[in-house]
Amino acid sequence: MSRLHHTKDFWIGALRTEGPAFAAAVSEAPPETPVLSCPGWTVTDLAHHLTRVYVWAGTVLTAGGTTRPERHDPEPPADLTPAQWYVREYERITALLEAADPEAPAWNFAPQQKKAAFWPRRMAHETAVHRWDAQLAIGAGDPIEAKLAADGVSEVLDTWLPAGRRVQPGQWRGVVQLTATDAAQEWYLRLRGEGVALLDTATILDHDDHRARAQVAGTASDLLLALMGRISFDALDVAGDPALLGGLRVG
Repeated sequence: MSRLHHTKDFWIGALRTEGPAFAAAVSEAPPETPVLSCPGWTVTDLAHHLTRVYVWAGTVLTAGGTTRPERHDPEPPADLTPAQWYVREYERITALLEAADPEAPAWNFAPQQKKAAFWPRRMAHETAVHRWDAQLAIGAGDPIEAKLAADGVSEVLDTWLPAGRRVQPGQWRGVVQLTATDAAQEWYLRLRGEGVALLDTATILDHDDHRARAQVAGTASDLLLALMGRISFDALDVAGDPALLGGLRVG
């Protein structure tokens, strides 16, 4: 298992690319355009969702502590279009993230240190996936850049799954190997009932059987989109026991 390690500048750079692309797609689409990758949502719903995520992240970053602050989702301003409200909050959260000390205390949902460093990564990936959603609604849907998508896969495996954020609870057991064919990166994940463990196969010293029971290969973007429930794992190269893949879905 080899994971890319990125910095605050990398994630904010990604946010500065993905955010305007999301805004452009939302501005182009009629407000009631359905978002095929988010059943039941319109482009307006999607824009409001991501905008409120930014507001929530800003609340966490400005709270100055590690306790979860109370969340209040604001109503859309009557004098702004969905795209205009989005751009206002996008600019605000980007400025907050740029100014934040990564070591400053800040709550997050992960079984990790409660520091502000969590949030640039989270906002970059939240924005990238929803940019794909918004572009798909207008007949586009460009892939997520390979390095960013590979880090998004790592985020699912080291943050979402250990935090218990599977779509469906279950008792999956076995090792899954994921390979990003365009990023020279692979991951091994052991599923243990409701638990998970991200394996570093280069340093394993025990005698457990680490042979993968399911293998999935594809571009980093497609791997991330499958984990987030945007596309089916059937769109990737799957071998072994496909039932194990249900234990990886977080969106």
